[in-house]
Amino acid sequence: MKLATIRLEGRTAAVRVEGDSLIDLGLPDVGAVLAAPCGLDTAARTEGTILSAADAVFAPLVPRPGKIVCVGLNYRNHIKEMGRDLPDHPTLFSKFADTLVGARDDIHRPVETEQFDWEAELAVVVGRQVRRADEAEAAAAIAGFTVLNDITCRDWQFRTREWLQGKNWDSTTPLGPCLVTPDEVGGPRPALDIRCEVNGQLMQRDNTGDLLFDPVDLVRYVSTMIRLNPGDIIATGTPGGVGHARTPQVYLREGDTVVTEIDGLGRLENRVITEGAA
Repeated sequence: MKLATIRLEGRTAAVRVEGDSLIDLGLPDVGAVLAAPCGLDTAARTEGTILSAADAVFAPLVPRPGKIVCVGLNYRNHIKEMGRDLPDHPTLFSKFADTLVGARDDIHRPVETEQFDWEAELAVVVGRQVRRADEAEAAAAIAGFTVLNDITCRDWQFRTREWLQGKNWDSTTPLGPCLVTPDEVGGPRPALDIRCEVNGQLMQRDNTGDLLFDPVDLVRYVSTMIRLNPGDIIATGTPGGVGHARTPQVYLREGDTVVTEIDGLGRLENRVITEGAA
């Protein structure tokens, strides 16, 4: 099953995606679907107004997640290109909901950065409340997967040893277009090709099966610390090919187009605009 959050006149709506049609589920967004009793089961059965997928304008899949937990250094090739050792535990940081934009929205490049970088990622969407999950509970808590690009201000990220200030700029992080349930992509540990292009040039390509800590591992680990709730997002990390690690380094500029795609999950296509210019 595929779910999405779309923008309609004056509101957003959660929809079930069925080919070229969208079924309005009567709730404002996918986060509300997951928070409802028997959310995914109800979403699969609901028969609402039918809309055209061709006309859909996608909002962030979960517009206001309670938590966005991000993982750094989780593909071996990216760890090596950044000059680091393989970690024994997941490297975690957080993002805020105000960073999120939709699958075709503009990415707002702040005037305060000169090192605006791309990071294609598989995102896990939590479907049920879980704390200190074992492996089976962690797998069952995964409602599905979606696509995210953890756009980063590298010059701010590396001002200190903590990364939060490089990761939390307004309207920089596309999320969507759809939640795809695990049964559609081979289960809770999917092995899917992931790619990022900038202005048509392939910058990143890998497979999510190469994650050092996979989605089930991450739900287990994060839920040990803090309760995970329906609609929470875990961004699982980026593969090699980021602009900061290239020689010479390459960064995003106004007018660039960033395409982030994961097989079976969908495609983000976002234009970079300058935010905060005089």
